Amino acid sequence: MLQKREKVLLLRTFQGRTLRIVREHYLRPSVPCNSPLCPQPATCRNDGKLLSSEVTHYMIPDWKVVQDYLEILEFPELKGIIFMQTACQTVQHQRGRRQYNKLRNLLRDARHDCILFANEFQQFCYLPRERGESMEKWQTRSIYNAAVWYYHHCQDRMPIVMVTEDEEAIQQYGSETEGVFVISFKNYLDNFWPDLKAARELCDSILQSRRERENESQESHGKEYAEHLPLEVLEAGIKSGRYIQGILNVNKHRAQIEAFVRLQGASCKDSGLASDILIHGMKARNRSIHGDVVVVELLPKNEWKGRTTALCENDSDDKASGDPPSEPMPTGRVVGILQKNWRDYVVTFPSKEEVQSQGKNAQKILVTPWDYRIPKIRISTQQAETLQDFRVVVRIDSWESTSVYPNGHFVRVLGRIGDLEGEIATILVENSISVVPFSEAQMCEMPVNTPGNPWKVSPEEERERQDLRKTHLVFSIDPKGCEDVDDTLSVRTLDNGHLELGVHIADVTHFVAPNSYIDIEARTRATTYYLADRRYDMLPSKLSADLCSLLGGVDRYAVSVIWELDKTSYEIKKVWYGRTIIRSAYKLFYEAAQELLDGNFNIVNDIPEFRDLDEKTRQARLEELAWAIGKLTDIARHVRAKRDCCGALELEGVEVRVQLDEKKNIHDLIPKQPLEVHETVAECMILANHWVAKKIWESFPHQALLRQHPPPHQEFFSELRECAKAKGFFIDTRSNKTLADSLDNANDPNDPIVNRLLRSMATQAMSNALYFSTGSCAEEEFHHYGLALDKYTHFTSPIRRYSDIIVHRLLMAAIAKDKKMEIKDNLFSNKDLEELCRHINNRNRAAQHSQKQSTELFQCMYFKDKDPENEERCISDGVIYSIRTNGVLLFIPRFGIKGAAYLKNKDGLVISCGPDGRSEWKPGSLQRFQNKITSTTTGGESVTFHLFDHVTVRISVQASRCHSDTIRLEIISSKPYMSPDTELFHQSSLLLKSDLVKEVTRSVEEAQLAQEVKVNVIQEDYQKYCQTKGRSLYMLLEEIRDLALLDVSNSYGM
Repeated sequence: MLQKREKVLLLRTFQGRTLRIVREHYLRPSVPCNSPLCPQPATCRNDGKLLSSEVTHYMIPDWKVVQDYLEILEFPELKGIIFMQTACQTVQHQRGRRQYNKLRNLLRDARHDCILFANEFQQFCYLPRERGESMEKWQTRSIYNAAVWYYHHCQDRMPIVMVTEDEEAIQQYGSETEGVFVISFKNYLDNFWPDLKAARELCDSILQSRRERENESQESHGKEYAEHLPLEVLEAGIKSGRYIQGILNVNKHRAQIEAFVRLQGASCKDSGLASDILIHGMKARNRSIHGDVVVVELLPKNEWKGRTTALCENDSDDKASGDPPSEPMPTGRVVGILQKNWRDYVVTFPSKEEVQSQGKNAQKILVTPWDYRIPKIRISTQQAETLQDFRVVVRIDSWESTSVYPNGHFVRVLGRIGDLEGEIATILVENSISVVPFSEAQMCEMPVNTPGNPWKVSPEEERERQDLRKTHLVFSIDPKGCEDVDDTLSVRTLDNGHLELGVHIADVTHFVAPNSYIDIEARTRATTYYLADRRYDMLPSKLSADLCSLLGGVDRYAVSVIWELDKTSYEIKKVWYGRTIIRSAYKLFYEAAQELLDGNFNIVNDIPEFRDLDEKTRQARLEELAWAIGKLTDIARHVRAKRDCCGALELEGVEVRVQLDEKKNIHDLIPKQPLEVHETVAECMILANHWVAKKIWESFPHQALLRQHPPPHQEFFSELRECAKAKGFFIDTRSNKTLADSLDNANDPNDPIVNRLLRSMATQAMSNALYFSTGSCAEEEFHHYGLALDKYTHFTSPIRRYSDIIVHRLLMAAIAKDKKMEIKDNLFSNKDLEELCRHINNRNRAAQHSQKQSTELFQCMYFKDKDPENEERCISDGVIYSIRTNGVLLFIPRFGIKGAAYLKNKDGLVISCGPDGRSEWKPGSLQRFQNKITSTTTGGESVTFHLFDHVTVRISVQASRCHSDTIRLEIISSKPYMSPDTELFHQSSLLLKSDLVKEVTRSVEEAQLAQEVKVNVIQEDYQKYCQTKGRSLYMLLEEIRDLALLDVSNSYGM
């Protein structure tokens, strides 16, 4: 029975007028399908040309593919093509009679294995166009719907591949229907017809021709982007609430499609939006670049889109992701840029072949930035061929509305692609880190300290400072080999029976005068930068490793916080702040302090200060030191318990120290065992930071530098809650207290990694802790969520953090203010301090990113030369900690690596595992559930992966010429990997980490020697300016949480 519909056509006349024509449209229950798999050929009346029965799949081109690539679809090698009526009519209406006749002749030609399917007359395929839906979207939706019907009509016996140039369709429909795959046409040729070279070359030629045509039209008169609104319009719009201000954040995995605007300033409070704003596509981004401060106009709600959650290696995979978007979120478009965040960009020139394909004008070259989030940049140069093997720095000059790409210019060459020094230089430039040696003028400000003229405490300072050298047992507890000792501790019993606890911090501000050359340099650097094989210090080594370092047995200036405590309750009775002179009696390492705490005095032989003492003196001092460590630990337990009651969090952070050989090369990585003395020292430092924060805020309520840690958004905890639920745990995230308690209870006795991963997820949900000026926000916003403290700052590490130098100066000014003395240093105003805080926060993020990127560089360099098929080290156990629509996220405990493993490859094949667990790729589909994902082949075999399952993983390197190499993970068995020597598992993992750095470093050194590099001169420069290599890696691993387990770009730092 026929069903009557009305079809509305809008036709444009030669005069430019639009005519609305309504036609009757009749739908039939059956139309010819022309497939040999048809279950009812008589009903379908398949009396014409049939598709071949020997094909492995049917291919259905979208309307745009038929329009642009008809020449390729004419290749006789391409078989099993189904042209939908919707696509054919589009060619007829948009491409004219000649193109349409070519298509008709192709369909009639018996030599070509293709048919026409009248989808718009089949009642189950026809879709009416929805109100507000564009013609292009409706056409693509109709073709996809027909493809699904066709697949089911053939009783699911033949996979169907729909090819389209619509990236949104690939995302929306890619994994919606089992057996129907949606990919780009280029992807289809590359993966299904890799040997059909002529077709692939023609595809590239068509793409290049289209690009050149677009460039020509844009350069002549066409506008690619809308003009930005005038500044006064933007400001008025922000004030009225029509526009929203924020910072553009591009998704590096989908750089061409997804960007987000994080609200800023008044927009953050007034918009009423609970989430970021999605900017979908380059057009909506309107020439803004990652990091720019932009002004956004929200789109109507019916145009909002959702972000995609499928795994995606990088920008090139956008078209193949096939992931349905999540719930729609606020979506907008950029209407103006308030502040450009352009910087130096590291780029790679195209290869010789790519230069030739870019067109006749070889002087204008499109270079590819190392950072996926930055668009290609057009520069004019005649050196493209010479520079194609190098990393190069360029700058953007402009981006006109008529240009697809920004225009820039060449700055300098960094180094060869793949060379260690060149790649390290790339990381530094990308994070805007300047590492020039300290200048002669800066070094001239350093005090003299030589064997012939040693530094001494001055009589003037002796008069002004409290001298603790003879009254206090002061000692430090640090990692073995530590040179830059920031902090020391003391504890003693007072005459009145109370206890006295002291935290003594290096007095850096005595040697670094405000606005001196070295102060300006330290302010610019803001922090010490730790990379995987070196560090770049904030202060010269003469200060950081000598005069400011609180080494044992030498006189040093300190800034001290000393508390008087009740001897039993440890309640704080009073506190004193001031400058002191100390002489540290013992420079202990953590393991020795723990042995003394445990009552094992055999460790005494490893403590140098005890070696030359007679037995009686040694025993007395040993008991004195052991009492002090024990009393400090008791106090720390009490302080920690008070914070725990308020909801202090203990998040995942495995620390490692580096063992060096005699030549200062990395010999081994040793796990920093979770000793109680670690917490003892940390708790004393937190206590000092907290009390100094209260002091400077009381004295300078509108211009004190504090550190805030805002509560995280509850929606960020959703994945944590779901993952914990999969293991039967309930995570209560209503407050820091309930979260901390929940994490403590979420322990799986059979798998300790579960708790590590849950704490890692909690960390990922956290907001970043930030420095701020107290005059810039209300007191209720001062709170530190992670530490459960109302006020907090950084005071205890002035050698490596400029924030601490500012806090020291504020504390000295507060003490002077209490004494009614003149404040010597000119303090920053609230406005200037807030600007400085932004700079320090920015530099801290850069330090975190560079740490992460350099570690990833070493990981890749280590695995790059390994054969993943045969090398035992490339096979490891992995734990699933997150489920995506097309794969899973894995943690590799052996190497501390996190990464993605795909369960569906680019060919549309899915993973299949036999009885022995071994995997292979087969046609099929994936079905994602909340806590698991199931892969089912067309043959009916299925395998399910659950959260926290252990699987066997192969580790390899995904090489990239233009970007950084990345670690690639592949599940090769659904069963856990059994290490050949499971008893030595943890030890072997650390030996392998050691091999990673040592092996890469050795190969680089050999290459340098082969090139006759003057290594000795380089080492002297590094020693002189403290741009240290090798030895400093322990600081990286002491400073940061386990890089592998945490994404430091969003890390939660105290």
